[in-house]
Amino acid sequence: MELSVGLKGVIKSQVRAMDCASALSLSPEEQYPQVMATARLVALMEQASAKILAPFLKNGELSVGVDVNIKHISPTPISDIVRAEAIFIGMDGKLYKFEVKAFDAGGEIGFGTHTRAIVDDKRLVTKALSKLK
Repeated sequence: MELSVGLKGVIKSQVRAMDCASALSLSPEEQYPQVMATARLVALMEQASAKILAPFLKNGELSVGVDVNIKHISPTPISDIVRAEAIFIGMDGKLYKFEVKAFDAGGEIGFGTHTRAIVDDKRLVTKALSKLK
């Protein structure tokens, strides 16, 4: 199998209370609705994109998100199923570019673009830990 333009990844997930904007408040005075959080929508879109790259990763590699440009256009209630789709649209240097969309029972809820990089997992963790020194 070869990574080629047009490859598609799909992830489905049922919206739970922990996926809602209301679960993301950091203080009691913050009030957010009990609908799917944009952050969770972005995460599903990233997972759909990562699913495309997974078969091409070598031992010790992983893919990481480096850019998202997403429009969240419609709310999704708890218990609805969200389907996130990613399509590989090509390379930008060493970066992998994707078009992403998401749908619930009522239709399209989000769309945009996402970019990922393939990195060495140990090097990434080492770099992150070096910030604690």
